[in-house]
Amino acid sequence: MTPPSWTVQRETHDQPPAPREGRSRLGELRSVLPAARDLPVFVVLAILLIAIAASNSYFLEAEGFLAFVKRAAPLAILAAGQYFVIVSGEFDLSVGSLVTAEVVIAARLIDGDSSATWPVLLLLLALGALVGLVNGLITTLLRVSSFIATLGMMLILSGAVFLWTDGAPRGALSEEFRRFGRGDLGPVPWSVVILAVITVGVVLLMRAGFGRRLVATGDNHRAAALSGVRIHRVRIAAFVLSGMSAALCAILLGGFAGVSAQVGQGLEFQAITAVVLGGVVLGGGRGSITAALAGAFTLEALFTLLNLHGISGALEYTVQGAILIAAVALGAVQLPRRSPAS
Repeated sequence: MTPPSWTVQRETHDQPPAPREGRSRLGELRSVLPAARDLPVFVVLAILLIAIAASNSYFLEAEGFLAFVKRAAPLAILAAGQYFVIVSGEFDLSVGSLVTAEVVIAARLIDGDSSATWPVLLLLLALGALVGLVNGLITTLLRVSSFIATLGMMLILSGAVFLWTDGAPRGALSEEFRRFGRGDLGPVPWSVVILAVITVGVVLLMRAGFGRRLVATGDNHRAAALSGVRIHRVRIAAFVLSGMSAALCAILLGGFAGVSAQVGQGLEFQAITAVVLGGVVLGGGRGSITAALAGAFTLEALFTLLNLHGISGALEYTVQGAILIAAVALGAVQLPRRSPAS
């Protein structure tokens, strides 16, 4: 006969699964829904939108608001990709140069030929995934700091573009290619439709098992590895997603702004600033995807307001630097330091 103490002990051990399930669902929500510490970015965004509307009544019309979302879409998509990398505990500084390289490559390969549009679009997505894969492999397998690895990739891509074009891109994008950046699907711009699809996709992805593993890897990679998470695969996947987001950004910017050897200049810092402005912690493990997207819209709204008041665009870099320093400093004050053993 089984002793009563054994029965009680076994019943006790049968209890933990329910709390673990509750914690996992809470983790899903934290990676998707903004926490209380992320709410300021939404408040700031609302204030900026009101200020823009007060300065320009056209913004209150549907067409004016959609034009704003259309301008913000490339940065928001790029910030979504950067979010995956940062929340996993890494950086991706190569996305700006990758955007430039993809626009230049597209113009050279298409050269006004409409029949080449779709093959080139697929090639751009594949190239973005390949660059992300290389970044991820260098960071995880060779154990090179992601800051150094992606900085090196940024220089490689920048040098390759300059060597190929001599500083003056050749070729032309077809109208079929450009419609994604400046065309409309009925009353709604294509870029807004693409952004909406991407937003739904990344939110669902962060609610899935990948999102939980991504956040766990960034929060404490040793504990995540001990619990069965393949942290190398997770981080490589994050870099691949970042590269593909840069490809989508290039497609939209190429259609909207045309071909230029500087089209992606500084975008990597804008994306990082947007993500940090959304409350995502540098170092990984904390922050929601919706707040990161709100950070991109907040940054675009700030630039729009500065432009409406005739303030020089050169001030944008100063504003980005100030925001980045302030956001990181505020996060360091609010969040307790994690001990190396944790």
